[in-house]
Amino acid sequence: MTDIIVIGAGIAGASIAAHLAETHQVLLIEREDRPGYHSTGRSAALFTEIYGNSAIRALTRASRPFLFAPPSGFAETALVHPRGCLYIATAEQLGALRDFAALPDIEPATRAMTAAQARGLCPVLREEYVAGALWEPDSTDIDVHALHHGYLRLFRQRGGQLLNNTPVEALEHAGPGWSAHAGGQTLTAPILVNAAGAWADEIAALAGVSRLGLVPCRRTAVLIDPPAGMGIGGWPFVNDIEEQFYFKPEAGLLFLSPADETPTLPGDAQPEEWDIAAAVDRVQAATTLQIDRLKARWAGLRTFAPDRSPVAGFSSEAPGFFWLAGQGGYGIQTAPALSRAAAAMVRGLAVPEDLLAAGVRVADLSPSRFAS
Repeated sequence: MTDIIVIGAGIAGASIAAHLAETHQVLLIEREDRPGYHSTGRSAALFTEIYGNSAIRALTRASRPFLFAPPSGFAETALVHPRGCLYIATAEQLGALRDFAALPDIEPATRAMTAAQARGLCPVLREEYVAGALWEPDSTDIDVHALHHGYLRLFRQRGGQLLNNTPVEALEHAGPGWSAHAGGQTLTAPILVNAAGAWADEIAALAGVSRLGLVPCRRTAVLIDPPAGMGIGGWPFVNDIEEQFYFKPEAGLLFLSPADETPTLPGDAQPEEWDIAAAVDRVQAATTLQIDRLKARWAGLRTFAPDRSPVAGFSSEAPGFFWLAGQGGYGIQTAPALSRAAAAMVRGLAVPEDLLAAGVRVADLSPSRFAS
C-alpha cells in the first residue's frame, strides 16, 4: 500500500513523482527494464518558447526558470546549452512565415532575417531555396538525460520507490482506492496517476475510464556525418516553417528528421525506409549536403490529444484517477511547469502563481474539455 501510484517513468511520470514524493509516499512503476525507453530516451529536445500551440508555449515559458537555473544538486551538468533556432521558408512559404512571426508571443522572441543572413548562420542552405527566415536566438538544446535522471534522483532522495519491469495487467477501484495488478504484484493506493505515454488510453480502458482519443505518432530521426572540413558546432536548429523537416548538430554529427507524425499503435517504434528517404531528400533539397551514408537511425513516439495540448487533471468518471498524458513532442521542454501544475492538482491545491502568470490555464489542460 502507498499514497500514490504513478504509471510510467518517462519524463512525465518521473517529474510529477519527484514533486509528489515531497509530501506523499509514491510508487513509480515502469513496464520496461529502464525508464524513458520509448519517447523520453529517444528525444533530441530543444527549448523554444515559440514551438507548439498557445498552451504549449505557456508551459514552455513557465519552465524556463527551472531549466536555466535548476536547484542546486539537481544535475551534475547544465540542463541547457545555447543553440538558436532558424525557421526557413521558400518563396511559396513566405506568407506562412509572416503569419507566424506576427503572433503576439512570437514577435518579441524573434527577428526576421534575409536569406543571406540565414546562410550566414548555416552556410549549407541553398541560395535558390531559402527566400526568408525567422531567427529565435534564445532557444537552446536540452540535456534530456540530465533532466530525466535529475527527476528520478530527486524522487529517490525523497523516499520514492521505482519498480521497473512492472507492466500493468489489471486495474480496479474498490473501497478506499485503486488496486493495480502489475508485474505479479498487487499495489494499492487512493490515487492513480496515468503517465503512461503512448499507453495512456490503454491504462484508462483497464481502469474503466473512457479513452480520450490519444494518438501515438511515430517520429523518425537519422544521424549523418558533417561536411568534411566544416565546423558545425555553432550551427542553429534549422526548421522548415511548415515543419516538413528539421536538422541540427548533435554530438559532432548532424541530426535530421522528416518531422513525420505517422499514427501507430503503442509499441517499440522502428523507422520506416520511406520516412528515412524523406528526411534525406528534403534536407538535400534545402541544403548543399550530399548524404551518402547514415550513421544511425531510430524512431520514437509522440502522443497527442485531439487538440494537441497536454492533459492533466482528475477524471470525472473514476475517483482518484488522474490523467497526465498527451505531451506530444513537447514533453521535455514543458516538464518543469507541467509537473508542478499537475502535482498541485493531485494535492488539491491551486496552480502556482508563477505558472498562472506565464499563461498556464487549468482549463486548457483539464480532461473535462473532451466531455461530449
